[in-house]
Amino acid sequence: MARVLVTGMSGAGKSTLLEALSARGHLTVDTDYDGWELPGAVWDEPRMSTLLAAHPTLVVSGTAQNQGRFYDRFEHVVYLHAPLEVLLARVTSRQNNPYGRAPSQQADIAQYVQEVEPLIRRGATSELDGRLSVAELADAVETLLQPGPR
Repeated sequence: MARVLVTGMSGAGKSTLLEALSARGHLTVDTDYDGWELPGAVWDEPRMSTLLAAHPTLVVSGTAQNQGRFYDRFEHVVYLHAPLEVLLARVTSRQNNPYGRAPSQQADIAQYVQEVEPLIRRGATSELDGRLSVAELADAVETLLQPGPR
């Protein structure tokens, strides 16, 4: 039983990975939706605290300015990484989220890779290559969800 945070840049595959884990029967929360993120790109801290206190096993996905405040409540913080070229190709073609289609948003993503990615990497307990198949990524996260030594 473990709480896992999957974090990374827009287009890394976080939402797709969460969908796969949900389809496998795992409790998942994508903080890009349903009001988890407040203005200023921060998580709703009381709501996140309540969620983590209530569920010993779940996968949360997202990237927010205040996510580091919650790292101690996750057994694993997984950085889902993909090169900038892959991120930009994905955000321009995805159908489930309009963010990243505008040139200004793509410039923001490039800036975040430079400025935010090193911070995420420092706080992560593991890193997965977002270019792997969704099944391989889901298998890796499922391993982290299992009790016992890894």
